[in-house]
Amino acid sequence: MKKVLFVSFLALAISFSVTSCRDQEKTETEKTIEEMEAAGAEVKVKRDGDETKIKMETEDKEVKIKTEDGETNIKTETDN
Repeated sequence: MKKVLFVSFLALAISFSVTSCRDQEKTETEKTIEEMEAAGAEVKVKRDGDETKIKMETEDKEVKIKTEDGETNIKTETDN
């Protein structure tokens, strides 16, 4: 019984260490969305099948993100 508990505990410890070491770097899209939300942007999301369009606006900046078939296009317009 001790051996079964020890092996179970060891497997649990290894699974936690593997999951905590995953690469959790954010994509450019995620960074842009967080940046615009922090600036108080109005965010509009439109989904049509496999196509996603995200439009974010502040007083002086407009960002459009279009994702289709795994490809992402980001357009940024700044009012001067």
